Amino acid sequence: MRPAWSVLFLTTLIGCAQGLAVALALAVLGLFGGPGAARVAGGPGLLMVLALGLVALIASFLHLGRPERAWRAAAMWRTSWLSREVIVLPAFLGVAALCWLWLSRLHAWPAWLALALLAGCGTLWVCTAMIYAGVRFIREWATPLTLLNFVLMGLASGFALAAALFAALGLPAAELAGWALGWTLLAFLGRMAALLRAARLVSAGSLQTAIGVRSKRIVQISRGFTAGSFNLHEFFHGQPEAVVRGVQGGFVLLGFIVPLALLGAGLGASRPLPWFALAWLVQMAGLLAERWHFFAQVNHPQNRYYAAAH
Repeated sequence: MRPAWSVLFLTTLIGCAQGLAVALALAVLGLFGGPGAARVAGGPGLLMVLALGLVALIASFLHLGRPERAWRAAAMWRTSWLSREVIVLPAFLGVAALCWLWLSRLHAWPAWLALALLAGCGTLWVCTAMIYAGVRFIREWATPLTLLNFVLMGLASGFALAAALFAALGLPAAELAGWALGWTLLAFLGRMAALLRAARLVSAGSLQTAIGVRSKRIVQISRGFTAGSFNLHEFFHGQPEAVVRGVQGGFVLLGFIVPLALLGAGLGASRPLPWFALAWLVQMAGLLAERWHFFAQVNHPQNRYYAAAH
C-alpha cells in the first residue's frame, strides 16, 4: 500500500493525544500525584491534547480529494468504522475541551469528566484501529494485534509526553516515566509479534486465482493500462524492498529502543526534563516511521493482477 502522509500524521498524533489524555485522567483519579498534580498539569496538558487533535484533524483534510464534502464521511456510521471515527474524534476533543473549561473556570476536574475522557480515548482507539483490522482480505492488518498496537503505541508516546510535561512543571515525573517505559516495552513486544506474524503469512492467492485460469504457467506481459491509474498509484508504495527493511529497522530503533534508553536515563538523572523530552521527540519520529511501514508492508491482493506495474 502507498502510505499517505496525512493519514500517518493523523493516526500518530491522535494516538499521542489519547495517551496524554489517559495519563491526565488517571492523575485525576488518584495516580501520578493525584488531583493536586492534575490541577497543575491539567490546563497545559489538555491544551496539548487539543493541539495534537486539531493538527491531526487538519492533516486528515489533506487526504480528501473534495474537502468540502468531508461531512459525508460520517453518513455510514452504522456500518463503517471510518464514519464512526469521524464522529468519535470530534466528540473526544469536545470532552477534552470541556475538561479544560471546567478546570480553568472552576479550578476543579471532577472524576466523572475524567472517566468520560477515558471512555472517549478507548472508543476512538477501537474506531481507528478497526478501520484497518476490519479489512479481512489484508491479512497483515486483520488481527487483534492491530488494535493492541494502536493502543500501546499511543499510551507509550502519550505517557512520555506527560512525563516531560510534569517534569517541566516541577511535578514528580518518575512514576509517569516508569509507566511510559513499561508501555514502550509492551508496544515493542506487540509490534514485534505483528512483524513475526506478517513474515509467516503465506499468499492466499496466485495469478491463476486472480484471473480465474487454471493453467500452471502464466506469464504477465502487460499491466493492462496505457497510462497511470488509481490502481497503480495507491496500492503500491513504489520503493524497493531494501527501503522497507530500512524503515523497519529505523522505527524499531527510534520508536522503541532509543526511547527506552532515554527514559531509563531520565529516571536516574537529577534533571530529567531533557531526557524525557528527547525520548518523546525521538519516539514520535519512530512512530511516524512505524506507521509508514504499517502501510508499506501490505501486499494488496490486487497487486497480483497488476504485478507488471512494479
